[in-house]
Amino acid sequence: MIVFVLGGARSGKSKLAEHWAARLASPVTYLATGWNNDAAMAARIAAHRRDRPAAWVTVEVGIALPPALLEVVGTALVDSLGTWLARHEDFMADGDALCRALVQRQGDTVVVSDEVGLSVHPETEVGLRYRDALGSLNQAVAAIADHAVLAVAGRALPLVDWQDVLP
Repeated sequence: MIVFVLGGARSGKSKLAEHWAARLASPVTYLATGWNNDAAMAARIAAHRRDRPAAWVTVEVGIALPPALLEVVGTALVDSLGTWLARHEDFMADGDALCRALVQRQGDTVVVSDEVGLSVHPETEVGLRYRDALGSLNQAVAAIADHAVLAVAGRALPLVDWQDVLP
């Protein structure tokens, strides 16, 4: 099963994903894509680690997410696609390889990503390219996910395929 959890900054998406992963098959491996690039990020990473169950294994995968997914036994929790994409030069991540790895995995996977389409319009060319690249990546992952939810203010809204709501 693939569960896709989207949300904006401080929406509760990571907490929701952690609760979902905890209810799936053990063990849980947390695949972290972020990096400690300043004091604020270091504090966020430390807080996330403190909140996770001690039995969970954390693997810092950087850009090597697709092959790392295939090595995980049990449930994998990926947090998050936004930082994974940002680590790639010109945001040229291989979304097809990621989707193949997600589909080929033997265990359940919970994937977290930022929803950037609802935020402030980026003022820079780099910001526009990032928003567009992440939006495309999110659509690709949502298309293969068994469940997709949008986290807003600590609440979850189930997402359905647009074709399912057309008359």
